[in-house]
Amino acid sequence: MPQAIRNTSRPQPALWWALLALLALSLVYLAPAGRTYILLDDNLDTELVAPYVLVREGKALDYRPGTVVERLLHGLPRNAMRPGLQPLVGLQALLPTLPAYLLHEWLVRLAGLLSMYWLLRRYGLPGPRQAGLSAALALAWAVLPAYTAYGVSVLGQPAVVVVLLNLRRRPARWTDWAVLVGFAVWSSLVLAGLFVLAGGAAALAWDAVRTRRVAWRAALGLVLLALAYLVVEFPLVYSLLLSGRFVPHRLEFDYARLVPGGVGAGLKSAALYFLVGQYHSGLFPHLAPLLAAGAAGGLLPAGPPRPPVRRYLALALGLLALVSVFCGFYPQLVGAVQNVVPPLRTLNLARLHFLLPLAWFGVLALSLAYLPAGRGRWALVSLQLALGLGLNTEWTRNAGRLLGRLPASEPTYAAYVAPDLFRQVRQDIRTRTGQEPAAYRVACLGLPPAVASLNDFYTLDAYQNNYPLAYKHAFRPVIAGELAKSPELRTYFDAWGNRCYLFSAELGKDFRVGARPGRTVQHWQFNAAAFRQLGGRYVLSAARLAHPGQSGLRLFGQYAAPGAFWQLWVYEVSQ
Repeated sequence: MPQAIRNTSRPQPALWWALLALLALSLVYLAPAGRTYILLDDNLDTELVAPYVLVREGKALDYRPGTVVERLLHGLPRNAMRPGLQPLVGLQALLPTLPAYLLHEWLVRLAGLLSMYWLLRRYGLPGPRQAGLSAALALAWAVLPAYTAYGVSVLGQPAVVVVLLNLRRRPARWTDWAVLVGFAVWSSLVLAGLFVLAGGAAALAWDAVRTRRVAWRAALGLVLLALAYLVVEFPLVYSLLLSGRFVPHRLEFDYARLVPGGVGAGLKSAALYFLVGQYHSGLFPHLAPLLAAGAAGGLLPAGPPRPPVRRYLALALGLLALVSVFCGFYPQLVGAVQNVVPPLRTLNLARLHFLLPLAWFGVLALSLAYLPAGRGRWALVSLQLALGLGLNTEWTRNAGRLLGRLPASEPTYAAYVAPDLFRQVRQDIRTRTGQEPAAYRVACLGLPPAVASLNDFYTLDAYQNNYPLAYKHAFRPVIAGELAKSPELRTYFDAWGNRCYLFSAELGKDFRVGARPGRTVQHWQFNAAAFRQLGGRYVLSAARLAHPGQSGLRLFGQYAAPGAFWQLWVYEVSQ
């Protein structure tokens, strides 16, 4: 491997150009009146709600036993939600939701660029002539389509690697400890932290076997990272390990029903992991690293002294293949043993894929280090930058919006949240009943409950990765009639259930029924009595019910607003 270099006292011009490029690329997000596109699925429909409701109820840092968040699932335990110490929560306390998200996104990508540049200049591509290439590769890392709502879970990993390598070589500095604590605060333990800790421990164990000495300072760094996670993620740790009273709905995950079995399905999934990765952690074709590895292995001189790069690359690609096979076949593996080892239902070890983007960039950087200087190396980095940016849906959709080409099925934040539309509903209910949102509960059909939550309604439904199993059982009778009509939806709820939604067999998994062209549900088997027993009073529906009386409902009002993605029919329980 190339030798490490010393820190320079001032950032080099190449880094400034990379920072300016990142800032320029971020300008496509600017739009008046909230007309910015941000990721909808698994993002706006879930990840922004928790910080919003925690701040609105003043419970971001309220970890007392028994504290509940009233706005979700008629009282979701506070300890089932994300930590209040995470920066996205703090930003939502200072700024409106969209500016807070966009600032957080930019800060995450800035941290990603700086951490990758730090790793490359210190250990990957050292030397005075490598600064430009390092800055360009760091920019390619920073624009990857990773979900930034998870903080620096992916893009900040290079900084952890640098610190562990530093601790292996020299005495610790306060900045090393600060970086590790900062990573714990700004990332997710269950998504990436567990695997960063496991990967770091495995690397240190291998290093100890190879060198016959233990890098104790680096090991203490991992211990500090683990302890920091325990502090930051105290709500989760307390609810699952200490209180003994919280039984998560994840205990009923049934992988055998959720994922098609068979060798063919596993191989296809493994191939996708190896070739393009997974969308939460960063979905991009691994073409540039594979081409670079092939070029580096093929262009080495045949005679001695022969660099060991072929062995390094073969080992790296072999490990990546093994991880891909594990992730691809993980659902089948868990499905086979889930009854014997029930805790495996709650832990998704396939999230090991959160380490794959950094591993692939490691292959790319290692290959570039051994390729001769010239246009070939720049072409590979440019290819990686183009592929990463081109697969970054938020960036491409906002660029398309500036050109007037945003698809009608992909609304902007303002159209999706539609504050004017939901304000009409709140005001109408207040005028006719005298009640504020806290006095009644709603549920949504044909639109994510997150939209209602972001408009200050108190919902009985939500998209939650962790909530009480007892609530799932209590909610099921409300939708049992529709689940009986659709085996697909029945499996979706019973064997998974993160989307604790009102379902319709006629709508299927269409959770985004726009005003145009609109939908009508002919027969909806809704258990109004069970809904009322949970405290529900109104159904906010993006689809018209042809026969609401058959569902125990009556039309309360029909609502539309200019620029809103939705048209709403509000139904009230009639019994």
